[in-house]
Amino acid sequence: MTSSQSSEPATRLIPLSRRDEIVAAAARFFATHGYHTVGMREIAEAVGIRGASLYNHFSAKEEILFAIAEKMTRDPIENHLPILDLDGTPTTRLRALLEIHIQHLSLNRVEHLVSVREMTALTSAHRDAVLDSRRYYQRRVRDVISAGVRVGEFTTDSPRLAAIAILDMINGISWWLHDDADIPALTQAYLGFAIEGILKAPR
Repeated sequence: MTSSQSSEPATRLIPLSRRDEIVAAAARFFATHGYHTVGMREIAEAVGIRGASLYNHFSAKEEILFAIAEKMTRDPIENHLPILDLDGTPTTRLRALLEIHIQHLSLNRVEHLVSVREMTALTSAHRDAVLDSRRYYQRRVRDVISAGVRVGEFTTDSPRLAAIAILDMINGISWWLHDDADIPALTQAYLGFAIEGILKAPR
């Protein structure tokens, strides 16, 4: 898989639905003003619709927050993880996954930050659903690392901890990423940190 092929799922080619527009606008509003300080009326004004129209899509503010957090777990599972089922070595497949993961973060940085910072505002059922999705994604990364260890491509005593370290490192990008960042260069640097650094793969 080439770099251009692996980046296709992260590119927004389909126009956003009204619901998606609300989620994106609400994420920006929460990031700026804080989740707990705004109400549905302020969210509707930020989106540019009437309050009654907002309730046609979401019945409560917490549902909007869950939609933001769910997007940041559902999209990676649906669009990223299939890469791990393609042909190729564990190194090739992991590199492709991490590349698209970074690109997705660069496109959805605000949504990711809000989903992390406001996690405690979710209901227990919604929070558990998000955490279960994150753990599943982490397990799939662990599994490809384990495969790499078995064939001698990676060196680590704990694929599970290696998966956690790599995903924590990459997800941390969203805390400082700027709009003018050189994403291709950043991607290659972090791939090196993960593959050659944490997993000690030969150059």
